[in-house]
Amino acid sequence: MRINSAEALTTNSKRDNILDITASYLTESVAPLASQIDTNPELLKEALTGMGNLSLLALKVPQSWGGAEVSETTYWKFQQLVARYSGALAFLQTQHQSAAGFLINSENQYLKEKYLPYMANGKILVGVGFSQLRRAGEPLVKAIPISGGYQLTGKVPWITGYGFFQDFIIGATLPDGKEIYGIIPFTKTLQNTQNNIPTLVVGASAPSPQITFSEPMELAGMASTNTVTAILTDLFLPEAQVITTRKAGAIHENDKKNILNHGFFALGCARAGLDILEATAETKKLSFIKNAFDSLNDELNRCESAMLDALSPGDKLWEQRLKLRAWAINLAVRCANGAVTVSSGAANYKYHAAQRVYREALMFTVAGQTTDVMEATLKLLCNSY
Repeated sequence: MRINSAEALTTNSKRDNILDITASYLTESVAPLASQIDTNPELLKEALTGMGNLSLLALKVPQSWGGAEVSETTYWKFQQLVARYSGALAFLQTQHQSAAGFLINSENQYLKEKYLPYMANGKILVGVGFSQLRRAGEPLVKAIPISGGYQLTGKVPWITGYGFFQDFIIGATLPDGKEIYGIIPFTKTLQNTQNNIPTLVVGASAPSPQITFSEPMELAGMASTNTVTAILTDLFLPEAQVITTRKAGAIHENDKKNILNHGFFALGCARAGLDILEATAETKKLSFIKNAFDSLNDELNRCESAMLDALSPGDKLWEQRLKLRAWAINLAVRCANGAVTVSSGAANYKYHAAQRVYREALMFTVAGQTTDVMEATLKLLCNSY
């Protein structure tokens, strides 16, 4: 159900200073524990809960559905800010924010009422598992229409947030090549069949497991986000749980349209590296460190301004946006390398801030990567522009 007008007014007041609220929370509650949050799921869960307590988890959701309804510019400034202080928290919460975006655009009123009013405060948390739709060749997850819904079979190679999110959005391929998206439980799920209708039963005691998850992957960075794979065997997706159906290849068109988006996480990571350079310049009093900070800081400011300007529809051609994305990635890696360099041997310590930022630069280099982004990143790396 939608929120009332009084609640909407409260949400509106928060929307006006959302970045100030976020910055205060991150600097006071997240930054001091950033290295531990990177490897400790429980601390990451506390950080995510804190964001929920401030209603920061559904920023693009309309106020009438309990969200903050911020502008596109504010939303990406927010994402950049979170990535500056914790890559793990940024990577985890954006899965949920993406899920909220899917639901906003759905025509399924039942799902909107079931999920949207409870997403901003984190009472319901939802992940995403549809990156497999980007892969060429035989579909990794297939959806076969059956009575009352669809039968899902296949492998989801990458789902972040196991143990954090109750449900996740699954992406599958229909026999005609179209993409279908629905919500299924993000826990080991078993199904019984009653009156020829599959019925979800969650728990280890029921027969015939239909969806299982791997142990969390041993990632170099952001391991606390509990990224897993899933195996689906004839899992029933009820029609009521379907979010939308899109034409074949729609995910590629969407990636092209949103080519800039992941670049803002890279900008936040770059800023985290510069924070270390700036602090080190003040303590070591070496002029060349200050000069390096000034140079990289100036470049980062120019890249950020160009990316924010390019958010306006039609403001920049796709090729220009792609170059900006590669520039942001390049800056993240260089600023992280700078942080490692000025930290000397201490940067090799697992819990050193420079080590964490260095690993986050790796993650934000490949997060949301398409072949176009891969090519652009390599071109810039080789100074081919």
